[in-house]
Parts: sequence; C-alpha cells; structure tokens
Amino acid sequence: MASTNIYLNFKDQTEAAFNFYKSVFGGEFEGDGISRFGEVPSEANTMPLAEDDKNLVMHVSLPILGGVRLMGTDAPESMGFKVVMGNNVYISLETDTRTDTDRLFTLLSAGGKVDMAPQEMFWGDYFGSCVDKFGVQWMFNCRSKV
Repeated sequence: MASTNIYLNFKDQTEAAFNFYKSVFGGEFEGDGISRFGEVPSEANTMPLAEDDKNLVMHVSLPILGGVRLMGTDAPESMGFKVVMGNNVYISLETDTRTDTDRLFTLLSAGGKVDMAPQEMFWGDYFGSCVDKFGVQWMFNCRSKV
C-alpha cells in the first residue's frame, strides 16, 4: 500500500537522533533495526567507502504517529554528501507500482533537478530522487517489480 514518509539526513548523528525519537514516540525500529554502510555489498558501492564510515547508519525506520514513518541515514562526506540544515529533509513516497513511481517522478522533477533517475537498487527496490522546482526534495521507493 502506498505511503508517505519523512526522511532525515544527518552528519554522523543518525543513531543518536533515532534513539532519541524512539524514546519520545516509543515503538521499535522496523526491519532488521539499524542498517550500516559497512553491510552494503561491495559491488553495490559506486565509490570506495572510507573505513571511518562503515559503522555509520545507512538506513533506519521508526513508525511514529498516524501511520507515518520517520526514516534516516548518515550522509557521509566521503560519498559526496554535504549536510546543511535545509537540505537534510526529504518527503519519501512509497509507491504501489513502478508506473506510479515514474509518473510522480516525472511530474515532480519537471523544472527541477534529477538527483537519481528511478532505477533498480542493490536492496531490490526501484528508487530515485529529485528536487522539485520549488526546492523540495523527494525520494521514491517501490518494492513492486511491476
């Protein structure tokens, strides 16, 4: 089922931030808990991962209120990220089909900037990201193969 999530990027503080949010909202981290960059298959990395970055958080998801998930990652500078307040929040759309993903991506990226066109990712989902013409950052993820 389609859903909308809030995705936060941090500079080496995701684990502390999400443990704080967990203390506020309660509940448990979804899936396997906290995934780390060092767990990513080496063939999936497009650039070498600095040794210091291997323990950083690649992904964490915490259900909060009203069916919304708070998701997050550390954004390592060694991988080309530079986190500044204002560029660290994404609206993340979990779509039902790849057709929905492509349609929404095309509409929201029109006149904006494509960061990553939707494509198959190492975790098995169809993923992309863009910034719309108003500067809002969007992520798209689809688990469906159709």
